[in-house]
Amino acid sequence: MFEKIAIIGIGLIGSSIVRAIARGKLAAEVSIFDKSADALAEAETLGLGTKYHASAADAAVGADLVVLCTPVGTYLELTKSIAGSLKPGAILTDTGSVKGHVLKTLQEHVPEHVHFIPGHPISGSEKSGPSAGYKELFDHRWCVLTPPEGADETAVDQLRAFWEAIGSDVEIMDAEHHDMVLAITSHLPHLIAYNIVGTADHLESVSKSEVIKFSAGGFRDFTRIAASDPVMWRDVFLTNKDAVMEMLGRFSEDLSMLQRAVRFGDGEKLEELFTRTRNIRRSIIDAGQETDAPDFGRHPASQDDGEA
Repeated sequence: MFEKIAIIGIGLIGSSIVRAIARGKLAAEVSIFDKSADALAEAETLGLGTKYHASAADAAVGADLVVLCTPVGTYLELTKSIAGSLKPGAILTDTGSVKGHVLKTLQEHVPEHVHFIPGHPISGSEKSGPSAGYKELFDHRWCVLTPPEGADETAVDQLRAFWEAIGSDVEIMDAEHHDMVLAITSHLPHLIAYNIVGTADHLESVSKSEVIKFSAGGFRDFTRIAASDPVMWRDVFLTNKDAVMEMLGRFSEDLSMLQRAVRFGDGEKLEELFTRTRNIRRSIIDAGQETDAPDFGRHPASQDDGEA
């Protein structure tokens, strides 16, 4: 599909992409960059690519497709560093969970002869590093592409075909709309998870040992999300603050309503809400985005799929 693909960042997402590329035989050459010498050495030991570089600019030379797989906060510096290496007709894309900021910040630094098409594979886990990736990560998961106005349709189709070839279902979406949708489906749940786990940690009336000992309840599932990469999620909230704040405001209003129902013993209101949310859960299962297996199918020996 491509003669050369450059992967910038070889963590969970980057290493899963290269494994999926190998599975589908989608590139003759896979060039890998990571700022961490240890991560780069680990990737080479695992045989994830064909060439390994300590410089992003060197990795991008001659690549037909360049994929940014690092935290969103690193994009500007990386884009400036690789701009001179990008060949005419190359496609530059990313895997970040925020798209409006990416378009607004990077577009002016991408050479005119390069097709800039931001993307977001909605898949991942709380694990990180080159060894955490696996080739099935994107299978039957959504990948959203947010091409800017006037983007080359052939390049968009080519990038769509790439993501489909590594297992994803692809949706084309406006960047601002993407950020609003992800604010409620991903960003706010992560913020809530971080907060709940942090609150439990600060409670003086419950020891940490008891929190861990009795975590087989809902708290355990919050801790899975809260174990996600702190740098990546820091950048998500800083770059999608408007959408997150809007959704946080709506959530706060609904939480106040729920607080009143509990305080005044409004069982009818509580049951109505719980029934509605249970039906949403069933819809997610019916859509093939989750399993109805016990414990959500998340057993110690299996890979967890905590979307980003």
